[in-house]
Amino acid sequence: MTGKPSSTPGGFAGWTTRRWLRVGVAGTLVVLAVLGSLGGWAMWRTTQITDSLVDRHSPALIEAIRVEESLVNQETGIRGYGLSGDRDYLRPYTQGVADEKVALGRLRPLIGADAEARADLAEVEERATAWQERTARPIAAASPAEAPRISEARTEAGKADFDALRRSMTGQQAHLEDERTAATRELRQATTLRNWMFSVIAIVILLVAALVFEGLRRGVTGPLSRLGESARDVAQGRFERSIESSGPADLRRLAADVESMRLRMVEELRLSEETRALLDEQAEDLKRSNTELEQFAYVASHDLQEPLRKVSSFTQLLQRRYGGQLDDKADQYIGFAVDGANRMQILINDLLAFSRVGRVHNEHQTVNLEKVFGRVLGDLSLSVEETGAEITHDPLPTVVGDPTQLGMLWQNLLSNAIKFRSPDRTPHVHVSALCDDGMWEFAVADNGIGIAREFQEKVFVLFQRLHTKDAYPGTGIGLAMCRKVAEFHGGGIRIDPDYVLGTRIVLTLPALAAVPTAPDEERQP
Repeated sequence: MTGKPSSTPGGFAGWTTRRWLRVGVAGTLVVLAVLGSLGGWAMWRTTQITDSLVDRHSPALIEAIRVEESLVNQETGIRGYGLSGDRDYLRPYTQGVADEKVALGRLRPLIGADAEARADLAEVEERATAWQERTARPIAAASPAEAPRISEARTEAGKADFDALRRSMTGQQAHLEDERTAATRELRQATTLRNWMFSVIAIVILLVAALVFEGLRRGVTGPLSRLGESARDVAQGRFERSIESSGPADLRRLAADVESMRLRMVEELRLSEETRALLDEQAEDLKRSNTELEQFAYVASHDLQEPLRKVSSFTQLLQRRYGGQLDDKADQYIGFAVDGANRMQILINDLLAFSRVGRVHNEHQTVNLEKVFGRVLGDLSLSVEETGAEITHDPLPTVVGDPTQLGMLWQNLLSNAIKFRSPDRTPHVHVSALCDDGMWEFAVADNGIGIAREFQEKVFVLFQRLHTKDAYPGTGIGLAMCRKVAEFHGGGIRIDPDYVLGTRIVLTLPALAAVPTAPDEERQP
């Protein structure tokens, strides 16, 4: 027997399915939150470096190159104007000055707080201003006639200033290029880190999912499947299989409860088997006792026939020979003896007929009740004629049964209806027939004296009479025999308690398609 788990187990053994699920879900959420944070940080870092490269480093280098281009254009225009004195050569210079201002205006915000880049820009601006003040502006401001002279006088100084400016711009661009290269390298590293991190996150998520599924399989679905399989085996009748408990505490308690239920079922089944065996034994004893009683009643009634016939014959002979020769008391005693012998003869015959029901006449066949009813009316024609009884009936069906027993049944019912007639009205008997739910229901209704409600069950008991033999002759066996015949054919008989115009006896017999097979028992005549 599997014992029930302790109510206060320690450690993980006492955890229920709900607690395991709560802890598992909480742990999974924590892991997913950490992985999500790391993934978000990697995305943020990659985005930040990308924005810095796209929005700052590359545009700064581009603007530095534009500054250089604008200064080169200025130097080209000044040199051409200084050599030719033609003001058309000042157009590149003028455009270069404008471009320089625009490029510097864009470059300063891009550099921001970068100290090295700001120092490079300051150096470029300082050298550009020096070259412009010493060379470019004086030449540009001179007249076409004086421009060549001033240009020739400042050629060496101007060349030296511009070379220094060019070196400063080259250094500035080199520094910006290095920063962009470093930012690009850092972006590649951040991208690689992000990709690896997402790969690790994916692997961890797969591992967590696998652990969750495996945990559910081992802790919940597996124990439930085993418990369900064991319960199905028990439900199919394999009560010897014990219910094993595994998994969380609540599933173990459930398995223990099912095991307790199985044990109770096994115990109840054992008791039921013992009770059934005892009932079978008692039923067999009762069956044997009934058979012996029936045989005894038959033998007793049969063996009493011969001595009773002798008593009856000699008392009748005594009455015929000595009747009127003795005193009145002797004639009265002889009459009592003759009457008692005749009544004993009738009682034994009725008892013999009762004991034969289901024993002697047991030939089940299709029986046309119309023919049986007509034969019974023929047997009762004298009583019908003497009493003026009116007997009507609905169309009667064909059933399966023993024709002799069914004839006895109808004869007893109709003869009782005529016998217990009311003295102040003509007897009227009607037999109705109705098929309902596989059973034929017959009702024998008369307008006789009726039966009080408290005696409506008593009249079906053997030898029970409601009237004296002087008022209504009989032995009290007729209705008991009717009940035995009806039950032997798989039906029943009762008195309608709501009928107040006389007596209405309701008889039921199985319909032709619903007739049970007659028990195959060995009968003795």
